[in-house]
Amino acid sequence: MRIPSRATIAGMSKGLDRKPLLAVTLALLATVVLAGCAAGDERFTTEDPAGFWVGLWHGAISVVTLIIGIFADGVEVYERNNTGGWYDFGFLLGTTIIWGSGHRAAPRRSRAQRMNDQEWEEIGRKVEAKIKRKIRQWSEAEPDEDWNVVETKAEEKLKRRLRTWAETPDDE
Repeated sequence: MRIPSRATIAGMSKGLDRKPLLAVTLALLATVVLAGCAAGDERFTTEDPAGFWVGLWHGAISVVTLIIGIFADGVEVYERNNTGGWYDFGFLLGTTIIWGSGHRAAPRRSRAQRMNDQEWEEIGRKVEAKIKRKIRQWSEAEPDEDWNVVETKAEEKLKRRLRTWAETPDDE
């Protein structure tokens, strides 16, 4: 059995991208740390309830603890043993500060995208105007042989439908 040299090992590790591994490691570490500080901990009792600052923290990590709580039984989003209004205020404030009010969720459109949208709107208006013009020309045109054929077919179809409707018994 041959033992690889340091140069060989270093050469093999050059092909590996360490960024995804680092990201996964940090995500797992953050998950463990956040789960350790999540609501539902035994350190809060009715004699020593969670207050404003704990509510603020629990609000900040609420989405993470919700996801963890789906898979782990001991993790809760909200601490049951709390001071009431102050804990609730801290929880709500923490949730709002970290996760925002949603106003940033709308995508910001660049000037180029707005110009592109304006260009498509202009094209749409031109196409609509041209279609309207062509329909108006067609409707105002003098009847020809094609028009007579269309008129005859439409009249026959209307007669058939009216006859079928008139012959069906009423269910009154």
